[in-house]
Amino acid sequence: MVPIVIALMATVVLLVWMGFFMMGSLPLLVLKHDTALDSRFIRGLFDVYYLAVMPTASAAAFGYATAGKPLFALGMALIAGLAFVQRRWLVIPRMDRLRDTIPAIDASALQFRRLHVVGMVVNAVQLGAVAWALTRLGL
Repeated sequence: MVPIVIALMATVVLLVWMGFFMMGSLPLLVLKHDTALDSRFIRGLFDVYYLAVMPTASAAAFGYATAGKPLFALGMALIAGLAFVQRRWLVIPRMDRLRDTIPAIDASALQFRRLHVVGMVVNAVQLGAVAWALTRLGL
């Protein structure tokens, strides 16, 4: 009983983080992404999001695994792993490289914006997958 409660609590917290990120990053698309302040703020938002998702999804994965729900555990482990990979090797390092060139190269701001949109799309897909799994697969 306790593992499933932990898993569900972590899942709710994860959904809150994902929803907060989606609602918080969507209005930032109006920015041109062409100043150091814009890019630093957006990069910080992505970093905080990944730092919140990794332990939360890991706790949910652990809870589901100990509760005997391997499919849910695998899904949450994939979300935690994807957040780790995006923070460590994909999104954050690319944002850092682009931030250094934004004032000098106009194309960097466009690439930074695309990276912002791709990060939001990945989050939306994950959010939809978690919501779908909870409503359709049944615990």
